[in-house]
Order: sequence, then structure tokens, then C-alpha cells
Amino acid sequence: MPEIIIPTEFLPVDGRFGCGPSRVRPEQIAAFATEGAKLMGTSHRQAPVKNLVKRVQDGLMDFFHNPDGYEIVLGNGGSTAFWDVASHSLADGKAQALVHGEFGAKFAAALQAPWLTAPTVIKGEPGSRLELEAEAGVSLYAYAQNETSTGVSTPVKRVASADSGALFLTDATSAAGGIDFDPLETDVYYFAPQKNFASDGGLWLALMSPAAVARTEAVAQTSRYIPEFLSLKTAIDNSRLSQTLNTPAIATLFLLAEQVDWMNAQGGLAWAHSRTAQTSKHLYDWAEASQYATPFVTNPDHRSQVVVTIDFAAEVDAAAIAKVLRSNGIVDVEPYRKLGRNQLRVATFTATELSDVEKLTSAIDFTVAQLAK
Repeated sequence: MPEIIIPTEFLPVDGRFGCGPSRVRPEQIAAFATEGAKLMGTSHRQAPVKNLVKRVQDGLMDFFHNPDGYEIVLGNGGSTAFWDVASHSLADGKAQALVHGEFGAKFAAALQAPWLTAPTVIKGEPGSRLELEAEAGVSLYAYAQNETSTGVSTPVKRVASADSGALFLTDATSAAGGIDFDPLETDVYYFAPQKNFASDGGLWLALMSPAAVARTEAVAQTSRYIPEFLSLKTAIDNSRLSQTLNTPAIATLFLLAEQVDWMNAQGGLAWAHSRTAQTSKHLYDWAEASQYATPFVTNPDHRSQVVVTIDFAAEVDAAAIAKVLRSNGIVDVEPYRKLGRNQLRVATFTATELSDVEKLTSAIDFTVAQLAK
């Protein structure tokens, strides 16, 4: 196939549309090259780095509407590690897990630890969404606010008639920072910073309610073996000192702090929500109007505004489109590898400009026309 050159007028200024790691704003990189560089190679137990952690904690509390009694806890390892942290340090008895994609399924698997009662798993078909259900004896409800693999979104909301004391855990990794929510409707809102927060991986953060902290303390008092790395109580104790148990990636913390400060200065979470809603709407409207593309998530109420999945007609090869886009500097729009669909997946995280998304759809239309020749 001859090389297809996309005209400059159809090329985004920033061609990164991956679902994580996400694009990092140039201003963050510039700040890191000056102020951030001064922190590299220094102790995370000393004031300069601890002040950086406190900056992140305070900024996130403001960003998440300052719910009374909640606190920001952080630790090493990313959201994948937090699934094991939760199963070791927070889950007790039986859980219920809502699954509508790859990442919800992984957390459900972590909740099948031998010291726990087998969980109830409510599993929907990819591209669709079911709901959590009140169930007697369930002490923990777990779900993903945004399923990164499929582009399905779930509201942050407690289940009416759930047992008293039941906790709600929201996997917010690709939603946090891009979708508004009421923090009082969940007990643990956890995420990693490499999506809307435009940082790097290797860190997990959690907005935790007093009830979740109390459950953590209670579990820690039992005879259950909890490795220190997976101890949520240890993470809470260290976070209250604005530090992590293990040495953190200072660059990750610095880039996160810069992004949180930037978003708060623009208008906070409500502003970020409106921004991602606008960019994702352009993609959905484009797909709805297209003769060869359609939104993968058919129910508009279930569609994510930060991860957009677009199916293509059988006669249009989405993989070929992605290959041409990549050769022209538009990268990481391939579908989630295990989903195996003829589609593209586009992140519309908070750092993404609407003008770049508009150029992206123009580039796709141009590429499809060229491939059809």
C-alpha cells in the first residue's frame, strides 16, 4: 500500500489520544525541567518532597469538593496494586462486583481471595451496563466508574437498601479528573494518575470516607495476614505524614501536582467535566452522522465522556486506519487488544483540546477516503 500523507490542515497539534499513559501538557514538562528537577535525587522523607505530596493531597481535596471527614490516601503500585490492597485490607466477608469490561473483571477476580466469601459478580456484555443490586450479607460493593476497555460509564451512586455499614468502592482510574460526581455517594474513590491527571503510572490514590478508614482499622486488628506493601492501614498512616511507605516516583508526583493545580485554576472538576463532555460529544456526533462508523456503546446514557469507542463497518479496516494515523503522528487509537473489534478507541481526557479532536475526525475521514481508492 502506498504511503498516505494526511494534509497538515487535518493534523492535530498534539496527536496523542491514548487511554493511558495519556498526553502530558507541555507546561507540565517545562515546570518539571525547572522546579521539578530540583527535587530529583532527594529524600522522600524530607520536607521538599513531603510538601509536594501535601500539595497533591490538598489540591485533590479541593478538586473533589472537600467532602467532610474524607482524606486522600496514596501508595505505590497503581490501581492494579490497589485491587490487592482492597482484598487484603478492606474487604471482609462477601462482596458484590459489577463487571462491564476487562478492568472490572480483574477487580472481581481479586475479591475471590480464599479468606473472603465468594463474591456475587454481575457481568454485562461488553458495550453495555448492568447495575449493582442490594443483596443481604454483602459488605462491599465494587464497580468501575469508567470501563477503559469498552468506553462504558457507571454513575457514582450508593445502592438503596444495601446493608448498613456496606462500603462502596469506585474504580475511577480513567474517570477521575474528567467526570464529576458526588463523593458522598462512595467510600473509596481510587485511581492512578496517568489518565485525566496527565502524569505517569506507578502510584495509586484514594479518596476515603471515615467509614472506609474505620473498616481498614478493624481488618488490621484481625489475625489476617496482610503484607506491609498491601496494608491499607500502613498507607493511611504514611499518607497522614504526607509520604508513602516505599520510595515514590517524584516525577509522577510533580506532574500530578501541576495538573491538579491547573485544573483547579480553570474551575475544578465541574470545568473538567464540561470539557470532556464537549470533546467526546464531537466524536459521538461524528460517528452518528458517519456512513461507516457508529458508537460501540449504543445506549447514550452508558457512554463514557473520557474514553470513546467507535465501531467501523466491515468494509472499512480500522487497523489500517490506525496504521496510517500512526505514520502521520496520530497515535494510540487502536482498540483494546482483548476486545478484538473493528474499532478505534479515543481518549478525550481533560488535557485534550477540542480542536485536536476535530482534526482527528477530519484525518480519519481523509484516511478512509484514501484507503477506498
